[in-house]
Amino acid sequence: MSKATLKFIRLSPTKARLIAREVQGMNAELALASLEFMPNKAAGIIAKVIASAVANGDYEPEEVEIISCRVDKGPVLKRFRPRARGSASRILKPTSHIMVEVGTSATKTEAPKKVEKELKEEAPKKEAPSKTEAPKKAAKAVDLTDLKLLSGVGPAMEKKLHAEGITTINQIADMTTEQIADLDAKIGVKGKIEDLWQTEAKELIENSGKES
Repeated sequence: MSKATLKFIRLSPTKARLIAREVQGMNAELALASLEFMPNKAAGIIAKVIASAVANGDYEPEEVEIISCRVDKGPVLKRFRPRARGSASRILKPTSHIMVEVGTSATKTEAPKKVEKELKEEAPKKEAPSKTEAPKKAAKAVDLTDLKLLSGVGPAMEKKLHAEGITTINQIADMTTEQIADLDAKIGVKGKIEDLWQTEAKELIENSGKES
């Protein structure tokens, strides 16, 4: 991994960042070829910094990627322009600092892994609960008469199902295709019984059997 820096360039940071974002993460050879055909002033300057960063690490452009291309704001030069009636207007001439970092794809992936490893080492280890601690709470029994356990069944839908004689989850699980079609036509559940509720009902019944 190698770096190159160019400071106090007479270039607006805002305009330079437009080009820097384009080459971020690109292969160095491809980035240099792309910048050659860009009409922006920043393109030629950033291309020189990339070439310098590649040369600093004794790399070939096709071997490395642009890991970071950063543009920082430099000092602003203040100038004045003569205006009417002896007055003057201020002109601000911004400068920029350009920093490019290149490296192989292996270098790019090693850095995050190292940071992640250090964080894992620093994190305090959680102590496993001792066997003498209070026993786990008993699993809550499933109420098979509570239709609201099914997805999308609220108080209003539960009333509609009760009006059609469906009061338990077992009834949902045991419904035939004809019964489902008839109920769907009456209360308009849009296929939820066959696609969703019956599967959930069977799982709840199975879990209830295990707990008992």
